[in-house]
Amino acid sequence: MNNSRIQSTLLVDDVAQVQHGNLALSDMLATYQERFEAIEPQIASFIPEDNRFERLMNEAKALESSYPDAENRPPLYGALVGIKDIFHTDGFVTHAGTKLPPELFAGAEAAVVTKLKQVGALIVGKTVTTEFAFSEPGPTRNPHNLEHTPGGSSSGSAAAVAAGLLHLATGTQTVGSVIRPAAYCGTVGYKPSFDRINTGGLVYFSRSADHVGLFTQDVAGMHLVASIVLNHWDNHVTVSEKPVFAIPEGAYLQQASALEAFEAQVQQLQSAGYTVKRLSAFADIANITELHTDMIAAEFVQEHAAWFKQYEGQYRPRTLEMILRGQSVSDERLQAGRDNRLKLRDRLHNLMRENGVDAWICPPAPDIAPHGIASTGNAAMNLPWTHSGLPALTVPAGIGDKDLPLGLQICAKFGDDERLLAWASDIESVLAV
Repeated sequence: MNNSRIQSTLLVDDVAQVQHGNLALSDMLATYQERFEAIEPQIASFIPEDNRFERLMNEAKALESSYPDAENRPPLYGALVGIKDIFHTDGFVTHAGTKLPPELFAGAEAAVVTKLKQVGALIVGKTVTTEFAFSEPGPTRNPHNLEHTPGGSSSGSAAAVAAGLLHLATGTQTVGSVIRPAAYCGTVGYKPSFDRINTGGLVYFSRSADHVGLFTQDVAGMHLVASIVLNHWDNHVTVSEKPVFAIPEGAYLQQASALEAFEAQVQQLQSAGYTVKRLSAFADIANITELHTDMIAAEFVQEHAAWFKQYEGQYRPRTLEMILRGQSVSDERLQAGRDNRLKLRDRLHNLMRENGVDAWICPPAPDIAPHGIASTGNAAMNLPWTHSGLPALTVPAGIGDKDLPLGLQICAKFGDDERLLAWASDIESVLAV
């Protein structure tokens, strides 16, 4: 596809160049500044900032002074990172995509942001999010086709990575806000096992469902970053055989309309030697969806209890609707949703064990990114994996109608993040053919 808004910016390659002194950090930044100034006005992926690259140049000089010896530079030295605007970040105001006063959200820097800085990353800025990471969109457009949504709520992060404006961006997923926009924008998106990336320092939506996730352009970059920011990362995990996949057949899968494209992806994997089984799963998807939605709505109300009475008139319609729903959820119903997370996880693990399955594959979204930016798309294909807390990864899997990307969602057992990312490298190469 010939699209001037899309450019390869592979994290591992660029970091290696500046780490080893083959490319001056200032020269790399100058290249990105030129691209940013040409593309960002078209896609609106960032919160505006005066003198952004002057600040970055100064921070790059400080980083170079701190690590003059190329042999001792940290693993993300010079990596350019975007931070979704619900993460507190020192030196930046948190707006959370809303008109409510930003001083309401002030707080200590998010743990994952601090970690990224400690290993040499440079913060390009705050990326656009929907209001409070729910459904009311910002101005961001899909860089593959400006007439279409990039998805949400991590819209700015997905679009910025896809457009090659940076190497890496953070996101969050409470239903489908990493995996879906990654698929819509043609990037790698990763939602880890629940709580394997520290969520401290977020403007929370639902503490029982919020996952910190990541966007990169390729699996190698994602693997590098995950090995740094995940809790208890195991460097000794190895995989010697291809995983056995299962497709969750039934009512869940039928929520997707682009099943012909998905079946073509399955055929590619089978032709490459992968075993793919078809299992009945999520027969009660409607109940799972209602339980999860009630749970997060009730917890959303809890997060906004101190603000809502005073600022009710400033919430946008769909956000207000979610709060009103949450106010009607009983304590018993909320607890049922929380309890169901572990029950569903156990059901999925049992199915996998009984059938000799290592991971699930399924569409990351019902179809390509919808037309327009008034909606961020449908998260139905992501919800049960988020509810159960299983790790999920989407990899690019071709181009569909209107020059818009397709992806494949892969979900492993809880805690199997290292294996999921190890498997993904070969899957990425198979689907790129």
